[in-house]
Amino acid sequence: MSLSVVVPCYRSARILPTLVERLNGVLPGITPDHEVILVVDSTDDTWDVAGQLAEKYEHVQAIRMARNYGQHNALIAGIRAASFERIITMDDDLQHPPEELPKLVDALTDDLDVVYAVSEQEEHGVLRNITSWGAKTLVLGRTMGIPNADVLGALRIFRTFLRAGFDQVSGPHVSVDIVLSWTTTRVGSTTVRMEQRVEGRSGFTFRSLVKHAVNMILGYSTKPLRLVTYLGSLIGICGLVLTIRLVYLYLVGDTTVAGFTTIASLVTVFSSAQLIGIGVLGEYLGRVHAHGMGRPTYVIREHMHGGDAGARADRPARRTAAAPGTRREKAANVSGGRPRAY
Repeated sequence: MSLSVVVPCYRSARILPTLVERLNGVLPGITPDHEVILVVDSTDDTWDVAGQLAEKYEHVQAIRMARNYGQHNALIAGIRAASFERIITMDDDLQHPPEELPKLVDALTDDLDVVYAVSEQEEHGVLRNITSWGAKTLVLGRTMGIPNADVLGALRIFRTFLRAGFDQVSGPHVSVDIVLSWTTTRVGSTTVRMEQRVEGRSGFTFRSLVKHAVNMILGYSTKPLRLVTYLGSLIGICGLVLTIRLVYLYLVGDTTVAGFTTIASLVTVFSSAQLIGIGVLGEYLGRVHAHGMGRPTYVIREHMHGGDAGARADRPARRTAAAPGTRREKAANVSGGRPRAY
């Protein structure tokens, strides 16, 4: 068995040395064939620290993004760079203790392709937990139809062949969990110990979680369009009932209905429905437009392999061909298919 650990890094310069040191103490006991891929997604001195770690340790890689694209975009960049048969993704803030990784590896039995780690107890505040529950259960579970949505989390292990489902993933709005759900239904979970964040604050606020949920719904589901259809049908039925009532009152000679109130109410209701429908359609058209513009999922500014001393100067990563059996350089600008590591 071989193992790749992908860590998206955002403003974690102080934490990374401790994280890598603890991973160094755990991974050799799991498998001698392992690597740690640090994907730096911030513009502070996190890259300097990640680069130093890549120079120091042969099994550590450091990937520097051209700008901040988001956690899931950084994850996909690291996943595409992974070389080994199993991939673990984890946060950089030590809330996911490296010492718990053996539990995750053991849980990936032959009958499973993906295993998510579930915390023994919630490590976030009440508002964050409620928002997270809503995003998982209501958005991913009921709206997106993803099985086992309640166990989804940032600490996960899956078989590397599943990333073939990432080949056509492109554009700025991506979700690792949704793409994984497209590739397999053999999903499990295991309980692990989570710790409190060592320092700093989480980049996931209530607003960002809501934004992420909206992006997932509009980016990977047509149910909002169907909801608009249902809304239009409901309003149409209400309008038909009102018309029948007005015709009945006219036939029986009762014409005392306040005309202005009725007309104003109808205009308000139908205008609101139209604006909602136009807004939802506009969101979908905006995403089609963004995809048509060719906005990349990410751009890699620099990729340092383990022990690559002296390679600190910025240089554009290049797309090169590779003969079977050799390892090739990863792509710098990835907006669709991914290069494979052979």
